Amino acid sequence: MISSFIVTTVGLFAIIAARYFIFAGFFHWLLWVGDGQSSWARKLARRKPSIKIIRHERKWSLVASGIYAVAGAIVIERWKSGGTQLYTDLQLADLWYIPLSMIVCLFLHDTWFYWSHRAMHHPKLFEATHRTHHISHDPTPWAAFSFSPWESLSGAVLLPAIAVIVPLHVGAALSLLTIMTFASVLNHVGWEVFPDKWIRGLFGRHLITATHHNVHHHDYDVNFGLYFRFWDKVMATDAMETRYPHLSDTDTDTAA
Repeated sequence: MISSFIVTTVGLFAIIAARYFIFAGFFHWLLWVGDGQSSWARKLARRKPSIKIIRHERKWSLVASGIYAVAGAIVIERWKSGGTQLYTDLQLADLWYIPLSMIVCLFLHDTWFYWSHRAMHHPKLFEATHRTHHISHDPTPWAAFSFSPWESLSGAVLLPAIAVIVPLHVGAALSLLTIMTFASVLNHVGWEVFPDKWIRGLFGRHLITATHHNVHHHDYDVNFGLYFRFWDKVMATDAMETRYPHLSDTDTDTAA
């Protein structure tokens, strides 16, 4: 039992770390290697990432990957014994249920992230839990998992909880983990890869991109969400358009 858990944990760590390096490495190369200029993306970071910051982000992201691997191994071992709501069979109803279940899980994750993230900004918790992440004042793609162990644990507990509560197809679970990594990398790339007309439109009014999250790395009291702007808007902590007023324009021309 213990040996199986260790093997599963090591295997998951390799997968999580590889996925992190592939996504973060690709966007670092795409946006920062060379002259650091892009004709299709809008630069948000004020300076080019330093080697020191990148090493910091990689180190703590690997620590977080190990913690996430342990959480994933717990889920897999419980699944083997029938202790989760994960399933593998496909039925006709899954054509609509799988996308719905994924949206529900993303919302649950976003809700947990918003409130735990906001709590970690309390002066009594910040140093121990969240300062590690905010050393990246101008985040890079490598900051995707750059969390202290306490913050990583906070994020890791949700996966086992969801696996017990929400009936979820294994394929949907794997897709969600990929989406989570991809979204976290994109939120920290230091560039906005989506067109301004998207950010002004329905997409940007509800979903979080690098533009939204970059504000948080400069103003700690706003923009706490991960995927959706829902909780930031409900709790009046959304400061997207006040920082980037041109994005509140009603026209759809790409901003200069």
